[in-house]
Amino acid sequence: MPVTYRETFLPNGLRVAAEVDPGAHTAAVGVFVRTGARDEPTELMGVSHFLEHMMFKGSATRTATEVNDSFNAIGADANAFTSSEMTAYHAHALPEHIGRSTCLVLDLLRPALRQADFDEEKGVILEEIAMYDDNPFWVVYERAIEAYYRGHPLAHRVLGTRESITALTREQMHGYFTSRYSPGSSALVAAGQVDFDGLVELAARETSAWAGAGQRRVATPHRPEPSRFRHPMEKAMRAYMLLMWPSVSGTDPARYAASLCAQIMGDSGGSRLHWSLVEPGIAEEADAGFDARDGSGECIVSVACEVDALERAEEIVRRECAGLPGSITEDDLARAKAKIATGVALGGERPAGRMRRLGGVLTVRGSYMSLEDEMAMIEALTVRDLREHLEAYPYEPAVVGCAVPA
Repeated sequence: MPVTYRETFLPNGLRVAAEVDPGAHTAAVGVFVRTGARDEPTELMGVSHFLEHMMFKGSATRTATEVNDSFNAIGADANAFTSSEMTAYHAHALPEHIGRSTCLVLDLLRPALRQADFDEEKGVILEEIAMYDDNPFWVVYERAIEAYYRGHPLAHRVLGTRESITALTREQMHGYFTSRYSPGSSALVAAGQVDFDGLVELAARETSAWAGAGQRRVATPHRPEPSRFRHPMEKAMRAYMLLMWPSVSGTDPARYAASLCAQIMGDSGGSRLHWSLVEPGIAEEADAGFDARDGSGECIVSVACEVDALERAEEIVRRECAGLPGSITEDDLARAKAKIATGVALGGERPAGRMRRLGGVLTVRGSYMSLEDEMAMIEALTVRDLREHLEAYPYEPAVVGCAVPA
């Protein structure tokens, strides 16, 4: 039987949506909240990610151990993630346990925020920040994002900083939770073998006490100021370079052309950067990507090479960027489409992948589009479409940064 999309809104404003597949052997459920690092006051940077950790520390009715034991008892695979755009909590289980999984996930979103748990988890977050501070690629990425989005909330670090997390209080976290975690800014999504009517009934019962309109995000566009930086690191064994420039937002139909252009430029094999940098041995790694955000977007090229090859590598990247519009062929387009189609198909094979895609689509874009319709839009793109996109959003690096051995 085909996958069927169903959707409704509860009286409190919570969106409930599902891709129902009666032939699936499992089911997945998640709550996606439209709040992330970009929605934080600068002095509270990192609170969204910290709060995600605190959700698993227990509610008024469960301790952290009981939360973990409850998911394990039904064999559910539960997890969560935080980004600049959203925070999500999800579980994947057998169909007979999806109701219980839904109750547990919804209970996570009513955290106790106990002071003792907060103090203990603060140490965990600080250790996580320290771990990433030892990763040269992550360091140069965070600095590049800060330079690119200077003066814009998208410059916020998802993990926060040592200073912001150290200063954060339990009361500030509770205030942030109250202002951002509202039914109107959340979506309960499911995929697989799901009884949608039963899911709606259960959600209405479990969230009857949820209230509040919550703060709304104002997604302002951003144009970066050109800048460069060089960051010495004791633990860097080679150079890591990032080049960034503007692209389309997550709601722009041209996002599919942007994805294909990035695929042609810097896929792991057979791309422009592979043949010009990796194959000749100038760089060990060279990739390109497109990150679509709410109201903004950016293209990123990353290169890992020896320090003395940095200047040459940048020259080659700029040359490939300038020559991309006139060099795209039908073969390039066909390969890129095939690669993206394979990735989409693999992600959509399991209900967990469908659930995460559905949550992302509804949270960032606001309206539903099936995986099949999305693939049809990608398949319909032509070489001319890609060239027109590159004319509107040329590959002209605005921010260039690198981390090098100290």
